[in-house]
Amino acid sequence: MNMVELRDIHKRFGNYTAVDGVSLDIREGEFMTFLGPSGCGKTTCLRMISGFERPTSGTVWLGGRNVTDAPPYARDVNQVFQSYALFPHLTVAENIAFGLKMKKVPGAEIKKRVDRVIESVSLGPMATRKPSQLSGGQRQRVALARAIVCEPKVLLLDEPLSALDAKLRQQMRMELKHLQKKLGISFVFVTHDQEEALTMSDRVAVMSQGKVEQVGAAAEIYHRPATRFVASFIGETNIVGAEVLGTDGGAIVCKLEGGLILKVAGKNGTTPDTGSKWLVSLRPEKIRLQHGPMEGTNVFKATITEETFKGAVDDLTIMTEGGLELQTLVANDGVGELEFDPGDDVWCRLYPEDIVLVKE
Repeated sequence: MNMVELRDIHKRFGNYTAVDGVSLDIREGEFMTFLGPSGCGKTTCLRMISGFERPTSGTVWLGGRNVTDAPPYARDVNQVFQSYALFPHLTVAENIAFGLKMKKVPGAEIKKRVDRVIESVSLGPMATRKPSQLSGGQRQRVALARAIVCEPKVLLLDEPLSALDAKLRQQMRMELKHLQKKLGISFVFVTHDQEEALTMSDRVAVMSQGKVEQVGAAAEIYHRPATRFVASFIGETNIVGAEVLGTDGGAIVCKLEGGLILKVAGKNGTTPDTGSKWLVSLRPEKIRLQHGPMEGTNVFKATITEETFKGAVDDLTIMTEGGLELQTLVANDGVGELEFDPGDDVWCRLYPEDIVLVKE
C-alpha cells in the first residue's frame, strides 16, 4: 500500500520553480529519503506533504485520501525540524506530552503513551530534565519522541541530524533506522548527505533542480546511476564520453575518449544504437590495478601520475596510453598491501558489469 502519493506536483514562488513535475509513491512502513543539493526542491516536497506549503498544481495523497487542500492539523503526519523547537520551560516528559494535550487525549492515556515512547528512545532517566540539561543527541531524541507519540502514519524529518557532530550523527543514523523498523511507520527523510541516504534508506529519491532524477534502493542508486548527476552526486566517479561501436556476445562495445575500447554489460535489456553518444560512469574502486601483466576483457595499461594517501585507501590518478586521466582507489590492507607510486606503469582491469552507461 502507498502511504504517500505525489502526483505531478509543481511549486512556483513567483518566477522561480522550486518543484517541477514530481510524481512519487512512498510505501507503508518505508524509509524514503529525498537526497540532493541545497535548492533542489527536497524540503519543499516535504512541506507539501506536511501541508505547510500548497502545490501550485498537482495533488498530494495520504493513505489513499486527497489532502492537497487540507491544513497541516488535518493530516496524519508529524514533522521533525532542523531546530528541535523544544519548550525550554517544560521537562522532557512534558515536551513529549504537549501534542497529546492539544488533542485533548485523556490524562491516563497520555501518561501511558509518553512512558512507552520515552522508553523506546532511551530517555527514561531524563524524563524530568529540562532541554538545557540535555546533550544535542538527547534533545534530538526528545524531538523524535514528541513527533511519534501522536502515532502519525508518516513521520517527516527535515535534516534533523545537521546540528550534531560527526560521531553523534553516525550514532543517531543507526538509532533512527532501528526506531523506524520498530515503529513500522513511514519515514520521509530529507538530507544533502549521501552517506546518510545510503546507510538509512529503503529507497532514495535523488533530486536536482526541482526534478527527481532517479528513485531506487541505495545499492541501485550507487551501482546503476541513471544520469550524470546521480553518478556524480553519489560517491566519486569518472565520467567519460563514449561512442557505441556495436555489440559482442551480449556486451556493448564502446570507444571512450582517449581511444580506450571497453565492453559494457547490456543496459536494461536494450542495445544502444551503433554510433550513438553516451557517457560512462567508472567508479574509482572498480578499476583493479596490479604491477604485472593481466589477461582478459577490458585490460589496459596506464601510468600513475599522482598518489594521495587517505589512511584506509590510496587515491591514485592514472593516465592511459591514449591520454585519458582516471581516478582510482586501492585499499591499504596491511599484509596484502602493494606499493603504488607516481611514475609506476600498471595494468588495469574493468569488469563489464562495473561500467555504467548514463544519460547527460
